[in-house]
Amino acid sequence: MTDPHPPGTSQAIVVRGADAPDQDRVATPDALDFVALLTRRFATRRDALLARRRETRERIRGGALPDFPTETAAVREGSWMVAPSPADLTDRRVEITGPVERKMMINALNSGARVFMADFEDALSPPWRNVVAGQANCMDAVRRTLAYTSPEGKRYALDARLATLVVRPRGWHLDERHVLVDGRPAPASLVDFGLYFFHNARELQARGSGPYFYIPKLESHLEARLWNDVFIAAQDALAIPRGTIRATVLIETILAAFEMDEILYELREHAAGLNAGRWDYLFSVIKNFRERPEFLLPDRAQLTMGVPFMRAYTELLVRTCHRRGAHAIGGMAAFIPSRKDPAVNATALARVREDKGREARDGYDGAWVAHPDLVPVVDEIFARELGERPHQKHRQRHDVQVSASELLDVRVPGGRITDAGLRSDVSVAVQYLAAWLGGSGAVGINNLMEDAATAEIARAQLWQWVNQRAATDDGAPVTLERCRAALSEELERLRPGHADPARLDAAAALLDELVSATVFPEFLTLRAYEQL
Repeated sequence: MTDPHPPGTSQAIVVRGADAPDQDRVATPDALDFVALLTRRFATRRDALLARRRETRERIRGGALPDFPTETAAVREGSWMVAPSPADLTDRRVEITGPVERKMMINALNSGARVFMADFEDALSPPWRNVVAGQANCMDAVRRTLAYTSPEGKRYALDARLATLVVRPRGWHLDERHVLVDGRPAPASLVDFGLYFFHNARELQARGSGPYFYIPKLESHLEARLWNDVFIAAQDALAIPRGTIRATVLIETILAAFEMDEILYELREHAAGLNAGRWDYLFSVIKNFRERPEFLLPDRAQLTMGVPFMRAYTELLVRTCHRRGAHAIGGMAAFIPSRKDPAVNATALARVREDKGREARDGYDGAWVAHPDLVPVVDEIFARELGERPHQKHRQRHDVQVSASELLDVRVPGGRITDAGLRSDVSVAVQYLAAWLGGSGAVGINNLMEDAATAEIARAQLWQWVNQRAATDDGAPVTLERCRAALSEELERLRPGHADPARLDAAAALLDELVSATVFPEFLTLRAYEQL
């Protein structure tokens, strides 16, 4: 690659921290120059958009409510379409997600799912060694050389038929402190995207595929426009045709729900679809309206995809996508089947079938699973709706008409705040944070695969309940002291069997800091990153 900046400036690209295995083949001089090119061109715009997020949050605190933007009405009313799907992203009926860890990637790619999302975001704890290992694993997966031998001697290798690889980089709000460009940490999104694209775009093309991405946590079409400009710059820099990149956007913020058409429009040359990201969406509702009594939410377990405001959002997503020729991908089935308890499996699988069956009937073209054992279950559900078709974009859902008030009416019939819900939030959050601080971003808790999104909604609920002086259904107030007592009891339960009690204590201290903060911390990963 030709150096895009003057001679000698590459010395301003610094990788700091201990060397990680495979760093020499991942963080090569040319790859780092490519990341620096993107950073120098787009970091300032990224910063401005993050400032815009803060301004929007302040307007909401002042009483404003989101609405469909009047200035983009022509986009919503227009008859444009996104680019046609590439062949290996046409049938997406089951997508499996997971961390960029070698063994788990092999199992996911071999699972029978149509797509595997390799996750550098919510399923990644980002010590530099994990970031580098994930990039190396992706390079090997693209070249079909990914293999693993367990300590017990069991060998894992890729099958002949693999899921299509899609990579999720970290969101715009995160920095990668181990990569400095001109003395400042590079945006983590550009590090993840840039390294993967630089090393794999041409190889994927040669193999009849392409560089495909999932884009997380957008809050406006302007943030989608920035990604589109990044895609154009990256393709031009490596002489790869524009439109080779394809991106599916997670609609996982309440603000993005009002701009689905606009987000697809900004990315239309590169758009592959939208995905309904349930937990982050709920977290976004709490975060944006945390101080407003009308947005007080009940227990996390009661916030199913069937409650009215979630139905409004998910049905609008299908209508929007199919009107534009884009895929609509449903939410996560996070259940991890038990090897010991058939009763647990029967109950959970019934819920999975109900949830995914509703999505298939609503018109979704596929859905996520977190475990290979769920692939045939969800495949069968979508096969009943799809028949011989690879998707159901023909279902335009003209019957769906969703207003701004429906997206914002978060009343949950029969919703309650309970002591069990409070304790569940405490338990899941502290267990996840302990694992994250130890380098694991995807954690099995209570037969569910949990990632950062679950911990975010758990700690956000605790903060909201305390600060709004909510009460549980027995009439007892949710106070900081009550949360701390529950946390202390949970530590006593967990500590005897925990591999690292000191790390568990550090996680408890972090959770206490997040819940007791006077000013709501925007993302727990920003605070936790400081402790890695």
